[in-house]
Amino acid sequence: MIGRRQALVTALALIVLVGLVALRPGSRPGADTLPSRLSDEAFWALITDFSEPDGYFRSDNFLSNEKAFQRVLPTLTAALPAGGAYLGVGPEQNFTYLVALRPKLAFIVDIRRGNLHEHLLYKAFIEMSSDRAEFLSRLFARRRPADLSAAAPIDTMMDAYRDVSPDLEFFYENFQAAADWLVKRHGFGLSTTDLDGIQYVYNAFYEGGPDLNYSFSNGGGGFGGQFPTYAELMAETDDRGEQRSYLATEANFRALAQMEKDNAVVPLVGNFAGPKALRSVGRYLKTHGATVTAFYTSNVEMYLFQQADDWRNFYANVASLPVDGSSTFIRSVSNRGFQFRAPSPVPGARSSTRLSSIADLVRAFERGSIRGYADVVAMSN
Repeated sequence: MIGRRQALVTALALIVLVGLVALRPGSRPGADTLPSRLSDEAFWALITDFSEPDGYFRSDNFLSNEKAFQRVLPTLTAALPAGGAYLGVGPEQNFTYLVALRPKLAFIVDIRRGNLHEHLLYKAFIEMSSDRAEFLSRLFARRRPADLSAAAPIDTMMDAYRDVSPDLEFFYENFQAAADWLVKRHGFGLSTTDLDGIQYVYNAFYEGGPDLNYSFSNGGGGFGGQFPTYAELMAETDDRGEQRSYLATEANFRALAQMEKDNAVVPLVGNFAGPKALRSVGRYLKTHGATVTAFYTSNVEMYLFQQADDWRNFYANVASLPVDGSSTFIRSVSNRGFQFRAPSPVPGARSSTRLSSIADLVRAFERGSIRGYADVVAMSN
């Protein structure tokens, strides 16, 4: 009888212990409870709590310069499940990945607070617009042509707005509407400096319109060079010739608009090698039992290898993220100086988009097999 009582006590103690471990802060529950919709308060709290101080990069990065970034979409969509979490960096190219991969929640982490400003401007204009044509009218501060159909191909839309002059009165009207949308409707705690930053970003789209490209600078000029324009990027295709940008179809735009309305695209200020942003995201995802499905790094890793131990700090941060065997890095690698296995680089593109397993790279890092950027490129296909 005593033996049975002792066995019962031991069993109950084990049950309690397992329960305590399961509820320990930072532990990963069995069920995925990652939200696909955040309240305005929760959205702003994540931005405020997870972000790091504003950092420096040598360009404003209003627009991607990666001509080939859509080419990997068939491979990605075939390999990765919908749901989970997406991590990325930079501006609008993330939107195209989001509408293709359909994660529950996305965190866009960039060292510049200017990228946060740009994403908030996008958020306001996307939520306020009923279709792509209305969105582009707001984004470029150009009045919508009366005969421009919402069903028009993206090439036609861009050509139509190229033929319309930017309107300064419309610019200020749209900026004020966006500011009111973010501050009054959503209740986000934007400072005067933040609003000035949003206006600074908007000015680039006002001046550049469909011909805006990566080389644009607020000081004037900046539409030439070898970089693709906004119009060209939106009309690019995957490796099967299908246009996949977030503005290629109304369905794509609506899918992104729903994510924005759900506050499911969370822009953060953070250094990939920093102590807070990525690790905060990792803890949050683990708490919700979620997995990172894709992490778009652009060419940030190349720069990290040029800055002392920043690359080590970054991969240590990545090692803190919840991943599985399908979790994938999406990176941009220069076409100069590297030999690639198939697929071959896209003609005329300055870089190629390559994929690699996050888990495999973390294991290589932890066993000391990553010593330079070339090792990372070698693990990319």
